[in-house]
Amino acid sequence: MHVYEILSPTERYRSLCGEYVDEDHTHEDGDKQVQDHAIQPLGNLLLYDPSSNIRDHGLGTLRVLSDELVLDVLSLLGGEDLGRLAAVSKSLHVFSTHEPLWRGLVLEELKGGFSFAGSWRSTYIAAVKPISSNSSSGAGIGSGIRIRDFYSDYLFQSWLCASLEMKSQWLQTDNITRRRGISQEEFISSFEEPNKPVLLEGCLEGWPAMRKWDRDSLVRMCKGARFAVGPVEMKLEDYFQYSDTVSEERPLYLFDPKFAEKVPEMHLDYEVPVYFREDLFSVLGEERPDYRWIIIGPAGSGSSFHVDPNSTSAWNAVIRGSKKWVMFPPEVVPPGVHPSPDGAEVACPVSIIEWFMNFYDECKKWKKRPVECVCKAGEIVFVPNGWWHLVINLEDSIAITQNYVSR
Repeated sequence: MHVYEILSPTERYRSLCGEYVDEDHTHEDGDKQVQDHAIQPLGNLLLYDPSSNIRDHGLGTLRVLSDELVLDVLSLLGGEDLGRLAAVSKSLHVFSTHEPLWRGLVLEELKGGFSFAGSWRSTYIAAVKPISSNSSSGAGIGSGIRIRDFYSDYLFQSWLCASLEMKSQWLQTDNITRRRGISQEEFISSFEEPNKPVLLEGCLEGWPAMRKWDRDSLVRMCKGARFAVGPVEMKLEDYFQYSDTVSEERPLYLFDPKFAEKVPEMHLDYEVPVYFREDLFSVLGEERPDYRWIIIGPAGSGSSFHVDPNSTSAWNAVIRGSKKWVMFPPEVVPPGVHPSPDGAEVACPVSIIEWFMNFYDECKKWKKRPVECVCKAGEIVFVPNGWWHLVINLEDSIAITQNYVSR
């Protein structure tokens, strides 16, 4: 296996674009190449000669590392180095083009100032080396190489979680209590005081947001304001361009606590439902922690299991779309979730889909089963303090949520 130590500027760019297509480093025209990364789970290798797995052949001395450790090492490299490494062998091409590596580079180097180009790798390349539409040097950006006989549980799981949609059996259970038009006194006595979840219907009918907040109107209303999206801030139109085309294990989630300050008109388009207006945190004035958020995300985005901080309860109102909720009472730690002794940190599966794949069925055997529901546009979920909860968007969704402390 040979490594090119010195590349010309053109060769460097072609390597970054993935135009070197096999272990002999031959270069083909981009129109003739086929993107076919057939990564398979290790179990499939039981039917074949284990030596047929090309993973080890192309990794050299790195073959002793687990796939996760290989990716940890590669995460220390920059974009040009990853592109050069992808030209070394088919195995290193698979690792070096792993999308989360390029996502990290885009978010670290470009912050929120990027235009998503269908993949994180293409986005990085387009930003670092812009190409005119008639430039032949860009032919390889969308191209790849033909991969056969690469077996990896870790990489296959990542691909599967990014590709899999919510199964119908994961959506069937709807055992939350539903109420419409109840009094404030009934809400307090039946749900808030006993610390029980409830789904409230018909509470948002007077909200201007329910008729106004489609995507086009939000983009016009926000006029270039930047919102918190993961570790960066993005304009709403740029985020929608990303969310329309992305397919990944953990889609970025727009989750902004300062939306009302950034766009005051948004604050006028909704009001706190009567059940949640008593909020002891309000006595802190400007010193209170973040407590309200606008939440926007595509199907598959959401929040893995957590407990809201500062002993707060929460309400979550869906304006567009729908969300699947799974909630466990404070004394029941969800399967696959490992909180630290002080509860400050929580270790859980990388993605929400992974939790459903590996742990959801286990809950059916428990004596204390989770509270579940699908919350649709116009409905509110009340999350009592201390309850573990997971939320995943089933479609493009817009919501408002707020944490509060009652008596």
